[in-house]
Amino acid sequence: MSTTRRDFVKQAFGAVMATGALQHYKTSRLPISFSTLGCPAWNIDKILDFAEQHGFAAVELRGLEGNLDVPSHPAFAAQNIGQTKRAIASHGLRIACVSSSTSLHESDPAKRSHELADARRFIDLAAALDAPYVRVFGNSPDSEKPVAPNAKLKELVASGLHELGEYAGPRKVAVLIESHDDFTASADLGEVLQRADSLHVGLLWDAYHTFVGSNEDPESTVRNLRRWIRHTHLKDSIGIGSDRKYVLTGRGNIPIQRQINSLRSSGYQGFYCFEWEKVWHPDLIDPEIAIPDFARVVGGYLRQPRA
Repeated sequence: MSTTRRDFVKQAFGAVMATGALQHYKTSRLPISFSTLGCPAWNIDKILDFAEQHGFAAVELRGLEGNLDVPSHPAFAAQNIGQTKRAIASHGLRIACVSSSTSLHESDPAKRSHELADARRFIDLAAALDAPYVRVFGNSPDSEKPVAPNAKLKELVASGLHELGEYAGPRKVAVLIESHDDFTASADLGEVLQRADSLHVGLLWDAYHTFVGSNEDPESTVRNLRRWIRHTHLKDSIGIGSDRKYVLTGRGNIPIQRQINSLRSSGYQGFYCFEWEKVWHPDLIDPEIAIPDFARVVGGYLRQPRA
């Protein structure tokens, strides 16, 4: 596929945004982060202490103390957010992404307006925290049963991404669609991102779902989508098809090292974020074990010389 001038500008802007995710981080830590989805019982102080202690460079906000509506948490209220920002900085950390539950599939005007307004709240919080990204979903009305997105769904998602991207841009935030549910195939993601036509829109590559949901090799996914990849989720599992069980990093059959190597070879400058879904699967191994284990395993991959 030929590269137009606009594509070149988008890729250049994406590189700037990705570099911006790390530009204030001036220590020797590796670019690893974890999602607070994995530690739903922890308060902000424990999260920051734990992240610093185990060598993480950043944290992704996906709920706090059981509250998934992050902007409503007291830690981010107007009278407290300054103290929260100082605490983040004092631990040598950044907020890698503020992850919303916003879904852009809604066609009903009232419901769609609500979803977009909710996303803007997360964008405002990300801007206040100097976080570079806000995550949103594509999805269909029945995301529990993913299907190949049709033309109408793609148009709804693309137009929503464009609208949110234009809101986010002046606030120095980019809006990322996650490869999840109906949108796990590179072709569908690439089409929607192209049609979103915004310098302030990109991809959160959930490397697990493109591999499991669309049977894509990581090298192929990165080759097709690298111009948009800004942030990455990693997790491991055993089993096949829908019969899978999450396991500690590197103990399953998800090609995590290849996923990381593909990103490194592409010039990716973002974070490698551990998404341990303890909120949805409370029987998973506790975060006190799983999160440091990720840092050790992925840290080992990242310390190896690039191919």
